[in-house]
Amino acid sequence: MGRGGLTDAEWARLRPFLPVSNGRCGRWRDHRQVIDGILHRVRTGVQWRDLPERFGPWKTVYERHRLWSADGTWERLLQQVQAEADAVGEIDWDISVDSTVVGAHQHAAGARTDPPPAPASKGAAKAEHQDETPWQSLHGRLVEVVLETRAWAARGAVSPAEST
Repeated sequence: MGRGGLTDAEWARLRPFLPVSNGRCGRWRDHRQVIDGILHRVRTGVQWRDLPERFGPWKTVYERHRLWSADGTWERLLQQVQAEADAVGEIDWDISVDSTVVGAHQHAAGARTDPPPAPASKGAAKAEHQDETPWQSLHGRLVEVVLETRAWAARGAVSPAEST
């Protein structure tokens, strides 16, 4: 597992929900490797062509993400993971909505009063999802992908058609 990839516990929870190959199109590349590539892309914003080689061919990762975005697989995965986590009581559905609006003077924007914090050493950084259960961290990762997918679809809906 590379930095930001699925942990073994997250993979064990996600694996039963993943689609299987229908056999007509040949074998699919390993789902875990491809999903790790998609998560890396969502987390870093890197261009598809610049994905590190450890995720396999960038075109494979892109095509799987495009296919799963178009057919609703990401949405379905999120719903299934939420339902399973809710069944074992690992999702807290309490939310807080605050509609407070605070106005500030235009000259108050962006002024620094303290120096920026010193960068932490590499070894002192806390793991990204250390305090979360596998369900919570997997849920958070899928939410990121689904939100990126929705934004991608929204951008495509408003962009003008290309002519060749």
